[in-house]
Parts: sequence; C-alpha cells; structure tokens
Amino acid sequence: MPLRILLTGGARGIGRGLFRHFLQAGHHVFILDSNTEELNHIKKEAEKWSDSDSNQGGWNAMQCDLSKRKDIKSAIDFVKEAFNGKLDLLINNAFPTSLSLSKDRRMESEGDAIEEEWDLKIAIGLTAPYILSRLCIPLLAAGNSTPNSPGTIINISSTRAYQSESDHEAYSAAKAGLLGLTQSMSVSLGHRHKIRVNAIIPGWIHVVNESKDADERNARWAEGLTKEDVGWHPAGRVGKADDIARAVEYLIGSDFVTGQEVVVDGGVGRKMVYPE
Repeated sequence: MPLRILLTGGARGIGRGLFRHFLQAGHHVFILDSNTEELNHIKKEAEKWSDSDSNQGGWNAMQCDLSKRKDIKSAIDFVKEAFNGKLDLLINNAFPTSLSLSKDRRMESEGDAIEEEWDLKIAIGLTAPYILSRLCIPLLAAGNSTPNSPGTIINISSTRAYQSESDHEAYSAAKAGLLGLTQSMSVSLGHRHKIRVNAIIPGWIHVVNESKDADERNARWAEGLTKEDVGWHPAGRVGKADDIARAVEYLIGSDFVTGQEVVVDGGVGRKMVYPE
C-alpha cells in the first residue's frame, strides 16, 4: 500500500536519498527544504525518478524555513490538503550542517555569532521536529502505516549524540535532544494515539553524490573515500543513504517497535580507540 510521507531536508544529503528511495518504491513523498537552488533542482530529478509506468508514487516539494514557526504551520496546512488529512510517516531529518554563522566556533569566542548559530541549529534540529510532530498528530492518527497501527514518526539523530568533536556543541545537543524527544513522544503519543516514535542514529553516511553540484559533475558515491576510510568500519565500507532507507523501512513495518534507537554506523561505535 502506498504511504503518505512527509520528509524534511529532502533536497540533498541523506534526505534526498530517502526521497528517491521512497518515491521509486511507489509512495507519495512531500518534502520540505529551505535551500531554493537545491529544491528547484530536485524537482527536475523527481520527475525522472517518477517517470515510469510501474511507478504509482507521487511527490510534492515546498520551500520552508524550519527555523520559523509560521512557515512550519503554513507547510502543514499544505501537507494536510495534499494528503486529504492523513499521514503515514513523518521523517524529521533536516539540519543546517553546512551553515556556519561563526568563523570561530569555539564557545569562548567573542561576539554573538556563535550564539546565533546555536539558536538556528537548535531551532531547526530540535524545536522544528517537536512542532512538526505536534501539528501532525491528527494526520498521523488518521494514517495507517501498517495494518495494526496508525502513522509513525522517525527522527534522524546522529552518533554525535554520544561521541563528540571539539566545537560541535549545537550539533551534539540537538541530536542528543532528539533522542530524549523520541523517548518521551513514544510514550505520550503511543498511549493516547498509538502513534509509534523511533530514532535512527547514522554514523558516517557518505552523501557526496546527493546534491545539485554532484549531479552536474556526475559524481560517484565513492568519490573522496580512501582505503583508510573503508577500513575504519568493521562492516567493511562507509555508509550510504540507502542504509538509512532500509532502517526506515524496518521501523515502518515493525508495529511492536517504538521508543527505540536504531544505530546505523558500520560498527564504528563499538570500537575501542587508543592514542597512537
């Protein structure tokens, strides 16, 4: 049965890979993204992906600044109309990873730029998923992602929720916050609406080929990877967007799974690392 899917950050990176996967699988995907250039490009690509007699899927793409609550509420009105008041899956994926308002990202740097960057990343990476989930409750409650349950929510977190690098406070905080949000919503929405909520925790997912520039250069997925990059992973390779799509598929179909964290990192998180 075709699913009605709302996906944020669907114009590039992991989100674009998820968009392609589910559109080609025959589902109806509504994507939100703030990058106008990438969004206009992905519309052309989506026409190619859905140009098949055997593909019954459909798509919508809308520019939306997820840091602005009015934009979020307006977008949900369009989603509600497009899907006739029903939604099977909400994927909270968007995050402004490529944007840095502050040249000096250290907490102790002078000026307000680092605080502005914090505000933006928390707004898009944590507050927006909460608001989107809240506004989508009626739509998800009316959905039917599996025969035994209504719609479901999947939050895309990161291994950086557990393992941090220097000067990534906003990223780590937002991704860790998503795990707490997932846990809490799974209980609240599960008991009241039978809506399941889970999180996926990606490790290194290589998405150099998932952008407008990559398409124009005909970039291959393996571009930029070294033997050391591959060998670092116990699984024997770096991750792909399709790995996240398969994890999403699992969570869609598993109606006894909620409040859980699915790690997709090629085993790296289990490694003990010593100083050289």
